[in-house]
Amino acid sequence: MPDQVILAIDNGTQSVRALLFGLDGSLLAKARVPIEPYFSERPGWAEQHPEYFWTSLCHACQQLWRQTDIPKSAIAGVTLTTQRATMVNLDRDGKPLRPAMVWLDQRRTESLPPVGGYWGALFKLVRMSGTVAYFQAEAEANWIRAHQPDIWDKTHKFLLLSGYLTYRLTGHYVDSTGCQVGYFPFDYKKLRWAAPRDWKWLAVPMDRALLPDLVRPGEMLGTITPEAAEATGIPAGLPLIAAAADKACEVLGSGCLEPHIGCLSYGTTATINTTHRKYVEAIPLVPPFPSAVPGAYSLEIQIYRGYWMVSWFKQEFGYREMLIAEEMSVEPEVLLDELARDVPPGSMGLFLQPYWSPGVKTPGPEARGAIIGFSDVHTRAHIYRAILEGLAYALREGKERTEKRSHVPITELRVSGGGSQSDGALQLTADIFGLPTARPHTYETSGLGAAIDAAVGLRLHPDFDTAIREMTRVSQVFEPDPKTQQIYDQLYHRVYKQMYRRLQPLYKTIRDITEEG
Repeated sequence: MPDQVILAIDNGTQSVRALLFGLDGSLLAKARVPIEPYFSERPGWAEQHPEYFWTSLCHACQQLWRQTDIPKSAIAGVTLTTQRATMVNLDRDGKPLRPAMVWLDQRRTESLPPVGGYWGALFKLVRMSGTVAYFQAEAEANWIRAHQPDIWDKTHKFLLLSGYLTYRLTGHYVDSTGCQVGYFPFDYKKLRWAAPRDWKWLAVPMDRALLPDLVRPGEMLGTITPEAAEATGIPAGLPLIAAAADKACEVLGSGCLEPHIGCLSYGTTATINTTHRKYVEAIPLVPPFPSAVPGAYSLEIQIYRGYWMVSWFKQEFGYREMLIAEEMSVEPEVLLDELARDVPPGSMGLFLQPYWSPGVKTPGPEARGAIIGFSDVHTRAHIYRAILEGLAYALREGKERTEKRSHVPITELRVSGGGSQSDGALQLTADIFGLPTARPHTYETSGLGAAIDAAVGLRLHPDFDTAIREMTRVSQVFEPDPKTQQIYDQLYHRVYKQMYRRLQPLYKTIRDITEEG
């Protein structure tokens, strides 16, 4: 029986997990409560009740105590990581004023006055006005202020989900700098709220008092209140240690602290991240996100709704595999791997471009997903493999952009997220990147990353280097096959990298016609 353990709570998009980790990084106990990611009252809206997230967290913790014989007295501290960019409005009594706007929400606020004055002139000069306008249109605060002014006027605190759950656990309006990912006035370079004259206060006008206090990862957010203890079963008085947002914690939990290690996340959003001590923007004016390590940055390239495509495929074409997987008590991806195993590299000429949702600049706002190269030989197995290949191609493109901006070659990969459980996906990734691709020892890398923050903050490990050495390790490495790598290299350069440039005019035409209609 371990003397000291850490309770990590991970509120993701699909579930809330309560996890007990040992100081060697072993996952000792786990409880998982599935959640509905959102409800939608109108097309493109994605909302969820903040209280639903809280009660799901409470259920996960209570379920954990029923499943483990590890005594609560062994818990040295608690830590929290959550999905990013899900926003909550609270009144003066700490009660939600409206459903939370979940990160998947697609509403935009168009026709806002552009940032003017000195900043506006500067953005015009450097041709970045469009990027700033995108920031304004995407900001949840701007939409609420424009469309629900009564709600905005009553808002006492405007919090991320991490800040809301921290408030429910500790009674304090405080959050981690590592969680600040969203469209609000945060200085991503200095890792604090923006200075009073920063352009972000013009792009997203709000009172600084609406925002929580910030502490760095590894510092204490507060202690568990008696009310939270009664609801969750967590002992009152335990320290809640700041971690970071789920992607940043995945990077840390995968052991990717060096800039030459690329961390791929095969989750709802597919990403490639590298950790840097130097501030680097992969795309001008699009900042790196806060790392789960104080003072560091996570340089990230996103494929929005990345492995969501795998879920889409399962729902639309994999019903048989889902039924069989349930009977066999295995993940559906295991059977889908078998389905795609006999499909040759390149899916017999079938190519997928994974731009189901547009980006800030790359791809542009007109972008759409595309599958090209269909012939009568193709089956759903080819489509499944083409999805995996398209995501890996897009992330390889992100790797090259990261290397160009950071001047640091990426020489090895580690993969986390739901897709990391697929041997086929990892081998395919190794072949497309031409790099050794490792699977961490635990699937719960975001929870482990949060536990590492807590272990260092509680002085159970003296520093992050020691904690990573003691708590992270690789379970399996997939080496690229030279023959397959050569095939993918040609397909990547001669076909995939040409697709967006060739299809972009058609995307623009589609947008013009359908928007006019």
